[in-house]
Amino acid sequence: MRFYSTNNPDLTVSTKEALFHSMPADKGLYMPIPLPRLGAHFFETIAGQSLADIGFEISKALFSEEISKSDLEELTHRAFPFDTPVVNLEAGRTSVLELFHGPSLAFKDVGARYMAALMSYYSKKSDQEINILVATSGDTGGAVAMGFHNVPGVRVSILYPSGRVSDLQEKQLTTLGGNVQAFEVDGSFDDCQAIVKQAFTDSELTTHLSLSSANSINIFRLIPQGFYYVRAYGQVRHIGKPVVFSTPSGNFGNLSAGAMVQQMGLPVAHFVAATNLNHVVPSYLKTGIYSPAASVATISNAMDVGSPSNFVRLAHLYRDDYETFNANVSGYFFDDTETRAGMLKIYEQFGYVACPHTAIGILGLQSYLADSNKDVVGVALATAHPSKFKPLVEEVLNQSIDVPERLAVMANLTKQSIHIPAQYEVFKELLLQTVS
Repeated sequence: MRFYSTNNPDLTVSTKEALFHSMPADKGLYMPIPLPRLGAHFFETIAGQSLADIGFEISKALFSEEISKSDLEELTHRAFPFDTPVVNLEAGRTSVLELFHGPSLAFKDVGARYMAALMSYYSKKSDQEINILVATSGDTGGAVAMGFHNVPGVRVSILYPSGRVSDLQEKQLTTLGGNVQAFEVDGSFDDCQAIVKQAFTDSELTTHLSLSSANSINIFRLIPQGFYYVRAYGQVRHIGKPVVFSTPSGNFGNLSAGAMVQQMGLPVAHFVAATNLNHVVPSYLKTGIYSPAASVATISNAMDVGSPSNFVRLAHLYRDDYETFNANVSGYFFDDTETRAGMLKIYEQFGYVACPHTAIGILGLQSYLADSNKDVVGVALATAHPSKFKPLVEEVLNQSIDVPERLAVMANLTKQSIHIPAQYEVFKELLLQTVS
């Protein structure tokens, strides 16, 4: 398996290089080449397989020439001691794919834990310390912090926008200590992401430190996220209808992962890109004009991304052709008022408690089903446990919700973070101090 830069398809690197050096020097993004085709038989026989089983089979197709099958089996099963169940809301019509059964109660656990397992495999063969930089709008930080906490040979620096993550999200990424350091940035997620991207192109910094990213700019965050689309298909295939996935979207890594396994043969009839007021991709799908903008703060904060990095990956997967992109993806967006109303309606209609991000996914699916009037089975991705947004969910539903013990214990832990302005040079100086 090789990986090419979206800015220069002739530039290719190895699996290890793409994993540890997340961004090419030309500031593109890595994409795998060639993508293997998994074949119809594979998808016809996965109904009883777990997330770990499916992850192992796809990992073999991708990496068996570089990593032994026994090592791939061990690392995928270590990464995924949990599953991703599909929960039915409306028989044969609407379901949710629950992605919050991992340790941080968010879908980012899948990518973060697989990356950690893969990096651990390679780092055992090297004495060099890896410094992971990650920007988060909410859930990525907690998943990365937990996934990489106390992993030998790895240090983690997490940048998050001050005042724009929930209290429990903040506790998840600021309380572990050890090899995990949080930086609270006076700015937006886009500011945090810009700092991380600049670090990877700073030759002075990269001369002193071996840098990698656990954001979705790292292709190895996306690859394992494709596993749960396949797992979901295996759970609804028996219905006998075309399958549509609705993905709550911010930086568009999650949707890119789905498009990637679609290219590998997964029979996806259509995708729905469901966003909040940060709707540059739904707008592109309607107008053909891609126009990134400053991010807007919303109650679905993990999706507050005005300039999604992974748009370029989606475009590449659909051959940089607007008509092909539009034929495979529909876009819908919802403001905070619509999101709140949707959360309440979903609870009243189905008895299902959804976080604001999951609600947007369900609303996007419902809108697509109404507009297309097609006989399909729709699966909306439930990206975070509602207790991570407990005050908001309880206010909207006028119901008390339980917090799982592994999250509740964090409420009384002490926040540890370094507060910085949204200035790269300040972060760079502090980073060099913290790792020296």
